[in-house]
Amino acid sequence: MKLLLPDSIDLNLDLPAGVTAVRYAVNRPVPDEHTDADVLVVWNNPGDQLRDAAQRLKRLRWVQTLAAGPDAVVAAGFAPEVVITSGRGLHDRTVAEHTLALTLSAVRHLHVLRRAQAARHWADEMRELQAKPDTARFYTLRDAHVVIWGFGGIAKALAPHLEALGARVTGVARSAGTRDGVDVVTEDALDELLPATDVLIGILPATPETQHAIGADVFDRLPEHAWVINVGRGATLDEEALLDALREGGIGGAALDVFETEPLPEDSGLWNEPNVIVTPHVAGGRPLGAPELISENLVAFREGRSLRNVVEG
Repeated sequence: MKLLLPDSIDLNLDLPAGVTAVRYAVNRPVPDEHTDADVLVVWNNPGDQLRDAAQRLKRLRWVQTLAAGPDAVVAAGFAPEVVITSGRGLHDRTVAEHTLALTLSAVRHLHVLRRAQAARHWADEMRELQAKPDTARFYTLRDAHVVIWGFGGIAKALAPHLEALGARVTGVARSAGTRDGVDVVTEDALDELLPATDVLIGILPATPETQHAIGADVFDRLPEHAWVINVGRGATLDEEALLDALREGGIGGAALDVFETEPLPEDSGLWNEPNVIVTPHVAGGRPLGAPELISENLVAFREGRSLRNVVEG
């Protein structure tokens, strides 16, 4: 069995007997002599190279992406019989940490203070704003209501940190219940939740159903001080509707790590909005536990057992 490993990450694998690993460059076509590979591991592969691999690797039987969201691999056009497994779970801790950083930056207005620092301005006005009784809830997570839309592994890792800082967390998912002590509701409850939301965190996957799910209807229902954080997929947030809401004062701000077009185009209005924090899709840059996932799935694949994180067609 031939296994292709990307040069975009160091993977020290414990390979089963009979498996040969070949390292390939993610930014170039797979060499002809390796198009007989059985397994392809993907990490940060450009879309055009994924599509090329889908067309040329005729013996391929399984693709393991290390990304939590498999949308890029699914869109590449691999044959229906090729099994695709995702990196779900590998980014829970890193994305949760980055999301917490974005949320704290938003509520503590670090973007404003950073601009004051660049201008060598001692921002006394920020101390006054934080001290005013009528703005107290806008500058802290204490007693804030944080809604996490897309309550999976990342949200489960994030919620305890938010709660430790005094926030009340509500999850939104396809099924309601209690998960790790957090109340989780379905999307039907959003109309009631949003007007009482201080921070809305989006961790939605990219699917036809979630396209622009975080859009004008959502922004219209949020309070004027509320912040929107998006670390799921860029396609889930309507950027034009967001710009309208920001410019009209409908929401307090947005902290975004993912965008519909990446890199974010230079002419995007998001760059110049004073209450937008932009990070360049860096929340999940280090898949933790990737070698263990690949090794576990390799053994299962050779033994004809079910693989972990199979993407349903």
